[in-house]
Amino acid sequence: MAAGSRDATISLALQGGGAHGAFTWGVLDRLLEHGSLDFDGVSATSSGAMNACALAQGWLDGKRDGARAMLARLWESVGAQTSLMRWAFASPAGAATERILLGLTRYFTPQEMNPLGINPVRTIAASLFDFERIGKESPFKLFIAATRVRDGRLMLFDNASLSLDALIASTCLPQLFAPVEIDGETYWDGGYAGNPAIEPLVYRCTAETIACVLVQPIERAQPPATAREIGERITELSFSTTFIRELETLQTAQDMLARNFPLTPLGRRLKKIDIQILEPGESLDGYSAKTRLTARMDFLRDLRDLGRDRAQTWLEKNDILRG
Repeated sequence: MAAGSRDATISLALQGGGAHGAFTWGVLDRLLEHGSLDFDGVSATSSGAMNACALAQGWLDGKRDGARAMLARLWESVGAQTSLMRWAFASPAGAATERILLGLTRYFTPQEMNPLGINPVRTIAASLFDFERIGKESPFKLFIAATRVRDGRLMLFDNASLSLDALIASTCLPQLFAPVEIDGETYWDGGYAGNPAIEPLVYRCTAETIACVLVQPIERAQPPATAREIGERITELSFSTTFIRELETLQTAQDMLARNFPLTPLGRRLKKIDIQILEPGESLDGYSAKTRLTARMDFLRDLRDLGRDRAQTWLEKNDILRG
């Protein structure tokens, strides 16, 4: 979106990343507070999908203020969890316990470690979201990403197919939770296939600006030097390569269209697409990748405030504040 633009409708692509999704909470909170932006489509993965459902549910309940309130309720619910997962990953001794439990995932399946199928995300989502209403009445198009286990393909659950199980599939880390079965197919976290997926916002929406809210930087200034840093970087790459590939494919198409190729209606749309990136930058470099499992409320609020700050910078850069 160029400076001075009056385009007040954008699409959103919301990356997943566990507790780091609180950064997206802050970005959305500031955009909603500003009040001049409308949303065409929202493509989201994992914790980004939780944010997307909160955005839709809250908007239905009370427009922009309702959306801000629902996002706050979502993350306050995450921070208030008292389940085993909350205790293990957020207690004062959580760091040591976290390493032990994550180490056990190398030797035991989720069904063996969690035979009762306890999933705090399901509990939170079921209490906050009316999926039937969101599917029928959402003011914007929703695309919730999951990975089909059978062949690794991206599955996008849209307004017509949205459900509690679809959301849980999008958030299903296979090391911690059993795969989610929907219509005879099993699914894992959408981050493996699209984090976030841009394609539906290009081909199934009309807004020319796509704001991609990422919870980890695309680039790292320094290569990993320790075994732990290498492992963390591998995890980051496994959840971002599909997104980067989509960006490169779109850029290649736009470069070709710029060479005066005869333009079809699709070509004209592709040529106008403007991808904008909002990310935390180096502000998260001091945190371990495992803080995606941290649910302390003070940490979540810090991420929210960082997201609000980045959104403010984005608004100023694009001259939207005078919208």
